[in-house]
Amino acid sequence: MAFKPALVIVDLQEDFCPPNGSLAVEGGRDIVPTINELLSLPFPIKVATKDFHPQDHISFASNHPPPNNKPFESTTVITNPLNPEEKEETRLWPDHCVQGTKGSELLPELDVSKVHQIVEKGQDKRVEMYSAFMDPFPTCVSRSGLSKILKDAGVTDVFVVGLAADYCVKFTALDAKKEGFTTWVIAEATKAVDPSSLSDIYEEYATKGIAVIGKDDRTIRKVKEYS
Repeated sequence: MAFKPALVIVDLQEDFCPPNGSLAVEGGRDIVPTINELLSLPFPIKVATKDFHPQDHISFASNHPPPNNKPFESTTVITNPLNPEEKEETRLWPDHCVQGTKGSELLPELDVSKVHQIVEKGQDKRVEMYSAFMDPFPTCVSRSGLSKILKDAGVTDVFVVGLAADYCVKFTALDAKKEGFTTWVIAEATKAVDPSSLSDIYEEYATKGIAVIGKDDRTIRKVKEYS
């Protein structure tokens, strides 16, 4: 297949950014100029994703009884509602990106006029969903439709940016590869909750065939020449 790149901007939302985000990533807003630069390039497909949770989402600490309901500290085990043999331990978070709230909105600095499609994820209250593609269970409960959008458009290569590098960006990149796309993560267009985790994540990428690149990488130059 001929090279056809897509830019996937993960969860660049108010609740993931200072100064008021309930789950703010330090420096989260600082990557917007770089992402706007990338949006100005001739990617034929540009998608922005949004965490878009119902108020009773299972990942919210507020929806669990004490003492196991401390945001950032407590965890819970989620049982797949479609296959009870599948279980997933997940961290509990403050309420964030609740549908219809200011915190769920994309950053106003992001040049959304250049985004072709917005994909909402995390809408099924029963499962966690870091990836912009699907939940983590082998027997999938919730898909966002992102894979179909990209495949229907004939996309070959997915370039992943956004927040956070060690959660939603990571799992989006891993699933992009799993879905059959050549996958690139543009390092300076992401920020991590825990920057010290990045070396391990990059090692995992290397084992899966995912490349971490800079915004001036030769592959980005190839995007600039796309027509």
